Amino acid sequence: MTRESVAELSALPTVSIVIPAYNEEGAIRSCVLAALAQTVPAHEIIVVDNRSTDRTAEIVQQLQAANADAPIILLSQHDEQGLVPTRNLGLDSATGEVIGRIDADSVLEPTWVAEVQRAFSDETVAAATGPVLYYDMPLRRFGLRADDTLRRAMLRLAREYHFVFGSNMALRATAWHAIRDEVCRDLDDQFHEDIDISVHLYDAGLRATYVPTMVTGMSARRIDDSPRDYVSYVGRFDRTYTHHNVRSRALRVPGWVFLAVYPIAKGLRWGQSELAARRSAPPLPPLAATAAD
Repeated sequence: MTRESVAELSALPTVSIVIPAYNEEGAIRSCVLAALAQTVPAHEIIVVDNRSTDRTAEIVQQLQAANADAPIILLSQHDEQGLVPTRNLGLDSATGEVIGRIDADSVLEPTWVAEVQRAFSDETVAAATGPVLYYDMPLRRFGLRADDTLRRAMLRLAREYHFVFGSNMALRATAWHAIRDEVCRDLDDQFHEDIDISVHLYDAGLRATYVPTMVTGMSARRIDDSPRDYVSYVGRFDRTYTHHNVRSRALRVPGWVFLAVYPIAKGLRWGQSELAARRSAPPLPPLAATAAD
């Protein structure tokens, strides 16, 4: 590597990755391993366990033991149940210049840290978000293109509030500390915490940007919710904006889109499950053998 290349790399911001987790034994291993398998190593990978009653913490400890040289940090947030206090502990504890915040079912693309560094080399960028690939749905790459197209359209509609997506976001540490005491505690668990962050970034005059190459995989498990639970989840968009007295109809479009695609996505997911079940079913006995019995 040339001296110029070394100097260029050292000038890029360090990136911490924060992963809040509650009862995520089925997803946390893949999430942490993807965070480790980056073309540019993360400064640290912080998993914050929130009163898990399953093997979430144990699996992270196993990963720490198996990757002794890797900067995997396990924190416990057992004071109260909830995503916001768990997220806050992780963001407060991070020591990188940029703090990535993902979900426990997120699976980062290998170039994610490098793309985050590239985005934040622009010092006017305070926050960034990117598209997601639903890894447990059919037509995944088509889904990624559709997700990217939808997010670009939302940016054109919402010219003021550029929201950051909780499964795939990064904040400059200085930006987080600027809004840290302003973000809502949401004690009744009624809001989208990432939308809340987005509004506070905007109110503080901090710029959020969309980076189409900053890609992460995530589960479509939300589609498995009942219609009533899914509608309540999508209603968090409206409740968050209403709480902040943000009345733009354009900002409600993502919620409408999620409601519109729910029946289609539910059907695709059901069909995928049925196909997998048929492939794993034992073969039927030959007709001749059945007749002989």
